[in-house]
Formats: sequence, C-alpha cells, structure tokens
Amino acid sequence: MLALDIKDLVKVYKGDKQEKIALNNLNLQVEKGSFFALLGPNGAGKSTTIDILAGLTIKTSGRVKICGLDLDNKFIDTRYKIGVVPQELMLDSFFSVKEILEYYAGYYGVKNSSKKIKELLERLNLVEKQNTLTHALSGGMKRRLLVAKALVHSPELVILDEPTAGVDIELRQNLWDYIKELNKEKGTTVIITTHYLEEAEMLCDQIAMINKGEIVAKDTTCNLIQKYTSKKFVVKLGSLQQVPNALRQYTVDAFENTLTITVNSDIPNSKVINDIFTGFTEIVDFKIETPSLEDVFRKLVYA
Repeated sequence: MLALDIKDLVKVYKGDKQEKIALNNLNLQVEKGSFFALLGPNGAGKSTTIDILAGLTIKTSGRVKICGLDLDNKFIDTRYKIGVVPQELMLDSFFSVKEILEYYAGYYGVKNSSKKIKELLERLNLVEKQNTLTHALSGGMKRRLLVAKALVHSPELVILDEPTAGVDIELRQNLWDYIKELNKEKGTTVIITTHYLEEAEMLCDQIAMINKGEIVAKDTTCNLIQKYTSKKFVVKLGSLQQVPNALRQYTVDAFENTLTITVNSDIPNSKVINDIFTGFTEIVDFKIETPSLEDVFRKLVYA
C-alpha cells in the first residue's frame, strides 16, 4: 500500500512579468512503512511539494493521495493521517511548550493525551522547558517542539523538512532514535528532507532526488551509488611500472608513482584488487575511495 501517491503534480507561481514553474509534472510514490528521503538543492521543489501536502499551498494540477485518501476530495480526513514538520519555525509565541501540545492534541481529539504529551516531552528532551513560552526557546528547541506538535496525533505519515537544522549533535541523535523507533515499531511512514546527506544515507531505505521540479532518480541508497558513481583504487608503487593488460579495462590515471584506477561501482572489489596485486610488484601503499550519496547528488544535480 502507498502512504503517498503523487501523479503529474504541477505548481506554477504567477508573477507580474513571468510564471515560475516550481513543480513540473512530478511523480512520486512512497510505500507504507518506508523511511524515505526527498533530496535536492535549494529551489528544487522540495518545500513546495511539502507545502501542498500540508495544505499550505494549492497545487495547479495533478493528483495527490495520502494513505489512500484523495487530497482534493478528502482533505479534512488527510489531516488526521499526516504530520508535517515545516522548515520555518512557526509557533504561537505566547503559549508554553506544553500548552501548544495540549491545544493540538485537543484539536485532533487525541485520547489519553496527557500520556502522549508526556512521552513526546521526554523523548524530545523538552521536559525542562514544558512551561516555557515558545518565544523564549532556542532555535533547536523550537525545532524539537515542531516535531512533537507533528507527532501528537500519532499520524501514519510524518514529513520532516530539515528537522535537525540548528539541533546539536547529541539531541539530533536522540531525535533520530525516536523517529526510527516510530518507523520500526509503529509502522509510521517517514519522509525527510535534509542537507545532511550522511543522515539520509544512514537512515533511509529509499531516496528520491528532485531537481527543477522533477524527480530525476529514485531507488535504494545502495542502488543509486552503484548506478551513478564509480570507485577509485589508489595504488602507490615503489617504482614506475607499465600498466598491466588486466587493468586496461578500467580508467587509469598516473601521477609520478601513483595510479588512480576508476571502475564502475557494480564491479566487485575482490576482482579489481586481484587484478592490481597480480599485475604489479613493489606496491608501497593501497587504498579504496568508496563513493557516497553525496557523489550521486553532485552527479545528478550539478553535472
């Protein structure tokens, strides 16, 4: 079952002189129970997509279904299925942390809300600030409160837009531990955007790359790295030697006594290593430079 099903989504912003196409027939499907990342540069369309899902922006055309419910025909019902953490720190300034959670728990009709609020305050490290007015909170605390607010009604789908911006390393890890727990134990579908690509690589089982309002790639992290990047084997020799025939199938660059051998990511390391150590004598140093999600991002977005 799909937690999110987007078909031919278009958003056009009309200006005085020209139109700006923010989303250009975007298609995206996210399976229920996934931990999913939507990655892209600034202005790619991530926040516009999230704003449409959150009901903050009206789409120009296209179809959106949230947990099987059509956004146009069942808008109110979709609000109970989804929790959104926006990038902007939007909070009621003169309410305390606890009051905000109580208000939204009441809005959604949460049963036994005091237990849920206690859990959120504890897991998101907000207990000591529960009676503090939100305008007195630091940026990182406001961010965690937005996460708590989005989770207070236990939604099936949670969307977090840059949730760890301004959050220190220890609290960032605590946040992710809690979100991972909701995903694994409760089956909550999680969609994140983040500029910390290592977070996406570590957390997510599926990743989509968006650029200029379109999805340019979608797959598992491992498959994306294999498909769009290369591995580099760096070999330092004791003396300059001729490149053996076994290595001519790869791209070999030489600088003095150091060779950089570039191969496709789907070729087993064992094969390349065997070709290297069979072909050369006097190997002084050897290392493998493994590609990352950042390399995929650079190739798809900036190439």
